[in-house]
Parts: sequence; structure tokens; C-alpha cells
Amino acid sequence: MSPASKAQQKAVAKYENKAYDKFLVRVPKGKKAEIQAHAESKGESLNGYVVQAVDERMERESEGDA
Repeated sequence: MSPASKAQQKAVAKYENKAYDKFLVRVPKGKKAEIQAHAESKGESLNGYVVQAVDERMERESEGDA
């Protein structure tokens, strides 16, 4: 696979800015590698793993409010 051209990079950035919100998550040194390795062992990206974990917790806590 060839590297993305400047135009492709710009198009991807434009799409991501329109489609996604971004925020920074800070974890203790070494924790990112630990989470990433676990996510990869499950066949998931770090981002996908974290988003799913947050979604599951929010769902559990919402059920507790009912």
C-alpha cells in the first residue's frame, strides 16, 4: 500500500472532523500499552475497545437508574 497523498490526508482529516468528536484520555505510564495489548488480543483497535467499554458502562449504569 502506498503512502497517502497530501490530498488524501486532507480529505480524511475533513471527514474525521465532520464525523467524529475527539478528546484526550490520560492514563498512568504503561497503562496505554497494557490496554492496547489487551484490545489487540481481542482483535480490536485501542479506540474501538475504549469506546465499547465506555458504552457498556453507560448502559449498565442507566439500567441501574431504572
